[in-house]
Amino acid sequence: MLMQTTNSRLEEQAKTFNERLDNAARVIMGVQKSVGEMSEIGRNMRDLQEFLRSPKLRGNIGEQVLKELLTQMLPKQKFHLQYAFKSGAIVDAAVTTSGGVIPIDSKFPMENFKKMMGAENEADKKMYEKEFARDVKKHMDDISKKYILTDEGTIDFALMYIPSENVYYEICNAEGLWEYGQEKRVLPVCPSTFYAFLQSILMSFEGQKIESQAREILSAIRAVEKDYFKVEEGLGVLGKHLNNASNMMSQVFSSFSTLGQKISTTRRLGKETHEDVSKLASDEPEVKEISMPVN
Repeated sequence: MLMQTTNSRLEEQAKTFNERLDNAARVIMGVQKSVGEMSEIGRNMRDLQEFLRSPKLRGNIGEQVLKELLTQMLPKQKFHLQYAFKSGAIVDAAVTTSGGVIPIDSKFPMENFKKMMGAENEADKKMYEKEFARDVKKHMDDISKKYILTDEGTIDFALMYIPSENVYYEICNAEGLWEYGQEKRVLPVCPSTFYAFLQSILMSFEGQKIESQAREILSAIRAVEKDYFKVEEGLGVLGKHLNNASNMMSQVFSSFSTLGQKISTTRRLGKETHEDVSKLASDEPEVKEISMPVN
């Protein structure tokens, strides 16, 4: 009996142990699969890094991302890709506004940025910081010189689109780079700030347009007001003339009426006089003719 109980317990423990081994095996297989996937991701990342070593390829990626952002933000008729100037210079994108054309050029200064981030000592980091700042300033100089052309209808500043958030924030934090961009009239933007900056610019131009229209409306109102006062003055003068004419008309009617009364009185007096004369003539005694003797 004791032997049977012992064997039963051993079988149960063996079964439990085997189940745990099976679970452990499944977990190990899952971990191995995950490690394999991570290794594949690592290889893909290295391939991407190798791919991005080419400045031209980086530039193409930046232009494509810029195109996608503009397509999502604006109607097609509001922007142009690969916008050409008379000089032959071609900017990656141009946004048309009521205030003029906004040039936007994509730049991806990665080489010295990567070296700066991977520097193993402070001296190397400082050196690559200077090289990175020089690269950024050169891009700003090129954009300012080639694309800010007010005589061809551009506004007096341009946007430098940086596809990498890390590179953008390094430009913002680096001493003097943001100020240099302001001096050159070049404003750096990145994917997360591009929409906000562009909307602010567009709203500013719309505000200026509304302000200009408001000034035109106010000028028109003032002109109408001036004409109103002229008409009011003319009506005042006309009213005075009409009042004078009315008074004169009343005087004329009064004089005419008085004259009519005088004429009537004169006629009546004449008639009465005539009647009196006629009556006197009829009442006068007959005068007999006296004959004188002739000697």
